[in-house]
Amino acid sequence: MIYADNAATTKISKSAADTMYSLMQETWGNPSSLYSFGQKAKEVLEKAREEIAAVIGADPKEIYFTSGGSEADNQAIRSAALLGAKKGKKHIISSAFEHHAVLHTLNKLEQEGFEVTLLDVHENGIVLPEQVEEAIREDTCLVTIMFANNEIGTIQPIRAIGEICRKKGVLFHTDAVQAVGHIPVNVRQDNIDLLSASAHKFHGPKGVGFLYAGKGIRLDSLIEGGAQERGKRAGTENVPGIAAMATALKEAAAGMEEKSARTKALRDLLIEGLRQIPHSALNGDAASRLPGNVNFCFEGIEGESLLLLLDDKGIQASSGSACTSGSLDPSHVLLAIGRVHDVAHGSLRLSIEDDLSEEEIGYIVQSVKEVVEYLRGFSPIWRDLMAGKKEFIL
Repeated sequence: MIYADNAATTKISKSAADTMYSLMQETWGNPSSLYSFGQKAKEVLEKAREEIAAVIGADPKEIYFTSGGSEADNQAIRSAALLGAKKGKKHIISSAFEHHAVLHTLNKLEQEGFEVTLLDVHENGIVLPEQVEEAIREDTCLVTIMFANNEIGTIQPIRAIGEICRKKGVLFHTDAVQAVGHIPVNVRQDNIDLLSASAHKFHGPKGVGFLYAGKGIRLDSLIEGGAQERGKRAGTENVPGIAAMATALKEAAAGMEEKSARTKALRDLLIEGLRQIPHSALNGDAASRLPGNVNFCFEGIEGESLLLLLDDKGIQASSGSACTSGSLDPSHVLLAIGRVHDVAHGSLRLSIEDDLSEEEIGYIVQSVKEVVEYLRGFSPIWRDLMAGKKEFIL
């Protein structure tokens, strides 16, 4: 099997798994308990907070543990919105290709009387800082732009956007779920007020993540109950999962530069091979993208069929299309960068790491070529294109 869907989830690292298992067996006390066994778990919890904070350039008191990126996104955005509303500011700026954890939260806030501006995304998958600056108004309370896109992997000019927000006195949140552990992230240098991350994207366990909230930002609680996480996230902390997350993040940060270089070389080899397929196109900027992200559209096919046939060949990947309630809808990300519906349906996301060989990359390229050719062989859309009844887009 060739696993090429790391953007969906990564395999937990051995050291993270060992950390988790050890704590579940030996340090399973409640960190809120006052006796020594509970306080031992509390020490583990706070050590993890310190280690995570150090990786992203934060203070440990600015780190709040969550169940993952979606919860962190929800809490960050709602908190900033409520802070703004208290000052009479109810305008929020985001982009059209954010993760649904962001977009759906914004939809709910609109129903509660907030106004949301979704910025257009350029064809290369980049939101320009000047777009953000032009959109900021006197009543803007929050800008939320993802650090790197989860589908097409494009890295946004976060530092420049954050600088504009600082200058304008507007809070800045970034969904950094795809970025943390893969590219350098420093909340101070990048001018970030709020940041969301998820452990299972950087070889930690599922079901745990964290929210960074800069000093002075009062968070609104999504979960009421006990006084855990300084009263901002009730519920007994998942100490084994949190410690494993810290282990995985430290590991990722320590080897990031070397691993990134190897992964980029494989990524570029894969892009070069897939570009040889007629009427195909890379989605997103070729350079400003995550080290292991490759996202292509192939005209005349549907992404789901492509995925299933690649699975038969032992390749695990994903598509930009999603099946919702029995109806096939193209990716909102691909539509946001200007892909038309017919083309957006034929998308493929390959998210790789440095554990693949050049031979495996070659096998992926050859397999995609064979499957695309096979699917086009009985596609009525492809027949119309070849017959000149329709014009090629790619």
